[in-house]
Amino acid sequence: MNRSKLTSVLFAALSITALGLTACDKPTVVNVPAETIVVPGPAGAPGEPGRTGDTGDTGVQGNAGKTGVQGDTGETGVQGDTGETGKTGDGTTTIIVTPPTESN
Repeated sequence: MNRSKLTSVLFAALSITALGLTACDKPTVVNVPAETIVVPGPAGAPGEPGRTGDTGDTGVQGNAGKTGVQGDTGETGVQGDTGETGKTGDGTTTIIVTPPTESN
């Protein structure tokens, strides 16, 4: 008789453990909400125009500046000495002087 009680207790313990494990083993179902896509609606009526702002203050007229002092007249430079007259040539050499070319 002790064996049957022991077997019954052992069987009951295994049944309870099996029920506990099967209750914990169930997968959890997670519902993921669908992605929300925002679409703009039609444009509303335009609002009333804003009021015109106040005119700002005008600035103060500044003082006139002072006139400068007239400078002194510079000194006249000293006239240089006149050079000597050149010698006449011997008549065998001819020098042709051309005007310089204009540069733009």
